[in-house]
Amino acid sequence: MSKILVTGAAGFIGFHLCQRLLARGDQVIGLDNLNDYYDERLKHDRLKRLEGQAGFRLKECSLEERNVVEQLFAEEKFDQVVNLAAQAGVRYSLQNPNAYISSNIVGFMNILEGCRHHAIKHLVYASSSSVYGANTAMPFSVHHNVDHPVSLYAATKKSNELMAHTYSSLYGLPTTGLRFFTVYGPWGRPDMALFLFTKAILEGKTIDVFNHGRMRRDFTYIDDIVEGVVRVCDRVPAANPGWNGNSPDPGSSYAPYRIYNIGNNNPVELMHFIETLERCLGRTAQKNLLPLQAGDVPATYADVDDLMRDVGFKPATSIEDGIARFVEWYRQYYG
Repeated sequence: MSKILVTGAAGFIGFHLCQRLLARGDQVIGLDNLNDYYDERLKHDRLKRLEGQAGFRLKECSLEERNVVEQLFAEEKFDQVVNLAAQAGVRYSLQNPNAYISSNIVGFMNILEGCRHHAIKHLVYASSSSVYGANTAMPFSVHHNVDHPVSLYAATKKSNELMAHTYSSLYGLPTTGLRFFTVYGPWGRPDMALFLFTKAILEGKTIDVFNHGRMRRDFTYIDDIVEGVVRVCDRVPAANPGWNGNSPDPGSSYAPYRIYNIGNNNPVELMHFIETLERCLGRTAQKNLLPLQAGDVPATYADVDDLMRDVGFKPATSIEDGIARFVEWYRQYYG
């Protein structure tokens, strides 16, 4: 049994991860600031399910509260940290960029300092497929250079990877970054396409379909994401003995540092995604076809070879099964 700090515990991925860790007997301290970026009721309802379980406690604060975070690390003596707290959303980063610097840069710095000074055995943190930015070589590999982000959100996630590497190099802190690819499923985020589309279709409203429906996304079901996170948590990274500064590998290091993609390895066109949702709902969507939005990329596609090699897992939930499970939950939750 380990004592694990999970930041963003009231969030979509954090909630599901906490449930999984508790089910296997770990002690989980969740941290969340319960901000109003989306429906707070959803966050509180997730927490109600967690707070009723033995082994879970919640600390309500923001990552930017340096003294509070320092005190939490000093008091709790964590074995591991999983940092999922962040200001999420590509499009919102065009409207409120300062929120991304505060949470994703300053907040992550406080997590790194807590790990450094309190002998954390392994820091696992959420990165994002958005770091691939202007890259067009598919599938996206952790061994590709990712120096051309197209949104501030992506730039902050790339910054997290660089900051983590610095601490792995300077202080020997084992860190693993996880690039998530378009996560969906029950208890999901209301600002994501599946949630927005479902709500609008059931209300008879028009849905905005960007890039005229030709976007392709490596949609990844939440259970697959959590399985990948748990397996990675249990595998503390070591230095790569084959790493060479003359041809540096971006996905590993001479330090205890690793990057993994967690994606379904099977891109789905947005129009097929919508058609599948229509079948599950038994309704046809009214579509407003629009061009690609600023900050968006036309396609994502995860190379998960490293994940399979190192932890023996590859996401495999089909879009048909995943959307059906989401719709079942949505109807039940919202009546």
